[in-house]
Order: sequence, then structure tokens, then C-alpha cells
Amino acid sequence: MLQTRQVRSALKGLGILLLTVVAALGGGYLLAEFGPLLAAVGLVALVLALWMLQNIEIAYWAVIGVICLLPFASFPFDIGFRPTFLDAALGMLFVVWLLRWMADSERSFTATGLGGTVLLFLLLVLTAFVLGLGHAPLTSYVVRHFAEILLSILLFFLVVNTVQDTGRLERLVRALILCAFAEAVLGILLYAIPDDWAIRALSALRVLGYPSGPGVLRYIQDDPTLPQRATATSVDPNILGSLMNLSLALAVPQMFARRPLIRRRYLVPILGTLALCLGLTISRGSMAGAGVALIVVATLRYRKLWWLLLAVSVLLLLLPQTQTLVAHFIAGLRGEDLATQMRFGEYKDAITLIMRYPVLGVGFAGSPDVDTYIGVSNLYLMIAEQTGLVGLAAFLTVMGVFLARFWRTRAGFRRRAGDVQGEAALETLEPLWWGLHAAVIGALVGGLFDHYFFNLDFHHSATLFWLIIGLATAATELVRKVGGTETIGGHAESVRRGSPASLPSSSTTWRKL
Repeated sequence: MLQTRQVRSALKGLGILLLTVVAALGGGYLLAEFGPLLAAVGLVALVLALWMLQNIEIAYWAVIGVICLLPFASFPFDIGFRPTFLDAALGMLFVVWLLRWMADSERSFTATGLGGTVLLFLLLVLTAFVLGLGHAPLTSYVVRHFAEILLSILLFFLVVNTVQDTGRLERLVRALILCAFAEAVLGILLYAIPDDWAIRALSALRVLGYPSGPGVLRYIQDDPTLPQRATATSVDPNILGSLMNLSLALAVPQMFARRPLIRRRYLVPILGTLALCLGLTISRGSMAGAGVALIVVATLRYRKLWWLLLAVSVLLLLLPQTQTLVAHFIAGLRGEDLATQMRFGEYKDAITLIMRYPVLGVGFAGSPDVDTYIGVSNLYLMIAEQTGLVGLAAFLTVMGVFLARFWRTRAGFRRRAGDVQGEAALETLEPLWWGLHAAVIGALVGGLFDHYFFNLDFHHSATLFWLIIGLATAATELVRKVGGTETIGGHAESVRRGSPASLPSSSTTWRKL
């Protein structure tokens, strides 16, 4: 025993020595090449990476923080390409998970009832990519960004395997809300300050790969004579709008929780800030997504929410400051403005491409025809362009199974509360569960007008989408465990009610023999 301790102590000391040497060499290199500021940032990143190895939640928080606050940030060096902050954070998250999985003697893998359809969709995406290389050259850009999309989808499996208790689910949802709130505050401040100041502040991010110059400010129809649109650090107002869409849907059910994640005296201004930032983006698709998501929540569960929605609608219609927004929204519904007409043109071109290659699409590298192109402001047409109607059917199957599980779980909430512990656990889980599913509904509705959740150029949006799908599925599994209903082979089977920790997993589990 003494020898074992001595060996461990020696290994620990050797590890510390090696890390010190690596930190010194890395810090010296960064100091010589990039200056003291980036050297300090590099050392902080190293410390953060070591912290992630100790606690997987730190890796989650890093992913969430980058998605919300620095979605396009990249490192100031080239390794054949410029790796992004999100590449590093997401890579560390997977590394930590795999190391812990390999160290686990039982090595269980949770798939859940949704995992099979997600895997099928992933395989079809891979197939479409390989077949698409027959008519378009493979570039490092396509390889890198396609790999990022695959990682985003695989994140679903990581989440359902690592978020298996209510405490972790609460902390991650709270982190999402707070980081989105920070981005909303930044968006409002940059919108409110003089344009020169905003341009200078946003241009300072050019060292991280961000654009610079007057073009960082965005306007309706890109016309400076029309109202400005908030962007924060998301570059595009519609991208910022999609984040606000999901965040609002996620946070609003907490208003009706007996013990909300964030105290109501703070939650109310947070919600107001998110809603104001969404309005300043003038992103009609994101507003529609958030509106539909909250209508679903108000209709199916929290009826008092209707009063808030009606009050907001009346204010939008009556306040002088919102008349431009209302007029822009109505113009979009009528198809009168240039942006909507351009979207109609994209839809027509996308349908032409899909009709020519209906089965598995044209892949991700490019279109085989000179008169067609990949790109349309619609999530579903974008998937059909790249993976065909077969890939779109697989994606819709994933969403159909997800919504079916949502409906079955919703119907059984009251029935499942069987004892004091179960009722207390469900009381905590219910607003989390509703918020996560509302966020997915908001994304699916917003996807009718935007393509960010399945686009090689917007890795962070795809990652956010599958992160929330995973968290919502994890919440459903927790609700089923608490309620004492376990799904085995597609049949509901009653199990002993008790605390969540004492219940077996309600998901499909594969064990390595």
C-alpha cells in the first residue's frame, strides 16, 4: 500500500513538472510571437483546460459561453486552418467524456428512445456527404465544417449520457439563460451607444477572426437609411435573434416555477432584456418562433402566460417606438419587402435543386449544376438540398419521435406524482422540461425562415440546437424515472417509485461485456 502511494505521488509530481514545462514553453512562445495579452489568454486557456479535465461541467460551461458570447471567435494562429474557440471547447468536452467513459469499469452507453432515429439521420448525412464528393472537390474548408456538424449531432449522445441528475440539468439550463442574457445586454449596449463607438468595439474582435469596419453594423435590408438591427457579437442579427428565441422559450416557464432557477426579482429583468434584444434584432422568423413556442406553453400548461402574451401584443401594436417593427413584420407577411421576395426566390431555386436530386441531395461540397446552388433561408429545404428527401424524412422522424415523447410525457405529469419525493422532484423538473421543449419548438418554427441550425458556416447554431435536444431528452428521462414509468422495448412497465437516484435508467443502455 505504501509503495502504491509513493508511485502515485511520484506520478503526480512528474505530471505537475511536465505541465509546468509545457506551460512555460507555451507561454514563452505566445509572449514572443503575439505579445503579453495573448500570452496571458493562452495560459488562462491552459488552466481552464486542466479544470475541464477535473469537472465535465466546466467543459459544458465553456461550450455554452462560447456559443452565446463568442460564437465566431478563432485562435490567432494557423494549423492548416484557424481553430475556433468552439472547436476547442467542444473537443475538450468530448475528450473528458471519453476519458471518463473508458475509466468506468461498467462503461454503460445510454441511447434513449430517440437515439436510434438520431443515429439514422447521422448515417444518412454521412452517406450524402460521401456521394456528393462525386461531383464537387473536397476542400479543407468542407472537411472541417462538415466534421463540426457531425460533432454537433453527436453532442446529443454525450448530453444524454452525462446529464442524468436534476442538479446538473438545472445548472446547465441556468448557464444557458445567463450567458444569453449577457449577450442580450451586450447587444442592447452596442445598439444604444454612438455608431463610431460600436464600430470600434466590434472591430477590436478582429484579432479573433471577427469582421471589422463600418460593415459590422447591420440595418434592415442593409440600408443605413433604415433602422439599425442589434447584432452583439453574433455578427448577423438573425443569428442573435435565434439565440434570443431559444433563450426566451427556455426561461419563461421559470416564471411559474415554485422554486425558479433564478430568483424572480432577477428573472423578470432578464426576461425583459431578452425580449428587448429580440425586438432590436428585427428578426421576424425568430420572433415567430418564440411567439409560437410561448403560445404552446400557455395553451398546454401555464394559462396565466396568456395574459402576459396579450399585454405584450397590445404594447407592440400601440407604442410609437414599435410601429416600424410592426410595419416590417406585416410587410414580410404580405411578401412586399425585398428580403421576403429574395427568400421566395431562394425557395424556388431550392425546390428546383431538390427536384433534380431528390433521393440523397447533392451533399455538402457544392451543386453539380452551374445554374443551382446550395443555400436557402429554410432549415428543411436546406436539409433536403444536402441530404435529399430521404435525409429530410429522417430529420422529420427525429423531430416526430421527439414531439411524440413530449406529448406522452406531458399527459402523464400529474399521474406520475405518486409520493412526496416524486412530487417535489417533478415540481423542480416540470418548468425545466417545458422550457427545453418550448425552445425546440421555437427552433423548429424559426427554421421555417432561417437555416442556421443545419449550416456548415454556423457551427455554434447547430451545436446549440442539438445541445437543447439532448437536454430536453435528458429531462424526459428524469421525469420518467421520478414518475416510476420505464420504457422497455417500446412497452410501458411500472417500476418501484422512489427518489431519482434509486430508480433504474428509463433509457436503452448498452453495456460492454
